[in-house]
Amino acid sequence: MEEKRFDFEAFVRQAGEQLRSGKPLTGADGVFTPLLKQIIEASLEGELDNHLAETRKGEKNRRNGHAQKNIQSSLGGFDIFSPRDRNATFEPQTVNKRKRVISEDIDKKIIGLYGMGLSYSDIQKHLKDIYDFDISDGTLTAITDRIIPAIKEWQNRPLESVYPVIWLDAIHFKVRHEGVVKTKAIYSVLAVTTDGQKEVIGIYFGENEGSAFWRSVLNELKIRGVKDICIACIDNLKGFGDAIEDVFPATEVQLCLVHQMRNSMKFLPYKDLRACVNDLKKIYKAVNADMALHYLGEAEVKWGLKYPSIFKSWRSNWERLSRFFNYTPAIRRIIYTTNPIESYHRMVRKVTKTKGAFSSEDAIVKQIYLATINANTKWKGVTLGWTAIRNELDQYFGERMEKNDTLN
Repeated sequence: MEEKRFDFEAFVRQAGEQLRSGKPLTGADGVFTPLLKQIIEASLEGELDNHLAETRKGEKNRRNGHAQKNIQSSLGGFDIFSPRDRNATFEPQTVNKRKRVISEDIDKKIIGLYGMGLSYSDIQKHLKDIYDFDISDGTLTAITDRIIPAIKEWQNRPLESVYPVIWLDAIHFKVRHEGVVKTKAIYSVLAVTTDGQKEVIGIYFGENEGSAFWRSVLNELKIRGVKDICIACIDNLKGFGDAIEDVFPATEVQLCLVHQMRNSMKFLPYKDLRACVNDLKKIYKAVNADMALHYLGEAEVKWGLKYPSIFKSWRSNWERLSRFFNYTPAIRRIIYTTNPIESYHRMVRKVTKTKGAFSSEDAIVKQIYLATINANTKWKGVTLGWTAIRNELDQYFGERMEKNDTLN
């Protein structure tokens, strides 16, 4: 078979004409099928070139035509022409000799690159370098869009009836819509199961972070099967704690002390920053709530006249800031801050930081979903020290912790 170079511009023109005439995107006669065929054949030719470079000198190996082979893929069935060598020592990796079904092989490679945070232009460059092949933004979108049904299923999957601890926070992204770039929020819910497994149980799209939207998220969790949450860790967004307690009345809300400290530091000039922060740190490092309240009083006497807003905030939030003192040190360490969910958000940012603004909400959700799947893989295993923590939670919450065990 004579080797021909794929004319991508001609393909685009022909594909446009075929689409306008009603030809399907996929299937044996689909518009994109020749594209996948060309990628596979280009990869096979590259593999044989490398093989011949390694074997030609010692074994006097060379090309020996092509073998026709029918392939079944997610785009439909089609024939490829696989190159052969004279010595029959060539073992292709793209599609090996015995393989006839590659339904998602190429898709998975592209989706894998996308999930690592590579932009479309990065993926296109990668395919060009490896396969000497051009692929359009539209085709990449068509391939990555295939995970959307899996995302919908994941977003609506049934949840456990009881979660010992959850963390809730939002992360913001720029989205381009009708030529205008807007900031939108992704609401994330991270949980620890009764077995000690860390799991993202929900991501939800909203305009801006607010307690009203969080309330709808919490109601959605109930619809998906959550009946009880023992401890919820949040920042001090106005009305957020009230929304949780309205939807899950038995839940104990713990405000993030790290957020509280950051908010306090906003009011402090550089000259007083270190001294005042050291006094505030004594509060959450105290042995118990009584001593913490004592240290708060001392700090207020010393700094309250200069910075009244700081202590007004500590006093008004004290009930939810001091909840963690009810627990043992092992539990305190995992609930006094929302750092676990911020750590998850850092994983997300790592793969989205190359995007100035996303083209759509779907584009954001696809990337976050893939980052979440990667995070779940990294978290595989039980939370450190979970046996001791679980025993302490059992003592504190009693039968509430056993409901899930009964159902499982």
